Amino acid sequence: MATKKICLFLPKSEMEKPVIYHLVKDYDLVINIFRAKITAEEEGYLVIDVNGTEENIEKAMEYMRDSNVILNETNRGLQRDPDKCVHCGNCLSHCPTKALHIEDQRTRKIEFKEDLCIECLACVRNCPFGACYSIF
Repeated sequence: MATKKICLFLPKSEMEKPVIYHLVKDYDLVINIFRAKITAEEEGYLVIDVNGTEENIEKAMEYMRDSNVILNETNRGLQRDPDKCVHCGNCLSHCPTKALHIEDQRTRKIEFKEDLCIECLACVRNCPFGACYSIF
């Protein structure tokens, strides 16, 4: 079994289609939706965790591409700009999964472990410097 995090953009033309239903039913995948948003233009954004066989995940991604769903496999909805981070630590107590953490107590620098992030956006709300932000 494999797990892959994917950020999806569904254009208006695809919003009425049951894309997630097909991922579950046709490709035998387990889907965990971390974030979802529909804009005023009726476009949709989703950050999902997909769990299944490598083969089924790849087939499902091909299905989504064929359905005009734009996939972002290399990033997620939450971004962190290390140049804006002053390592104040304000985000640490708000991160429930410790995706934001101090790796080295001597340097006290905040590190971001992407695979632990659940997109709760607590860091976005609590960073006074805008180092953490949402792409949607």
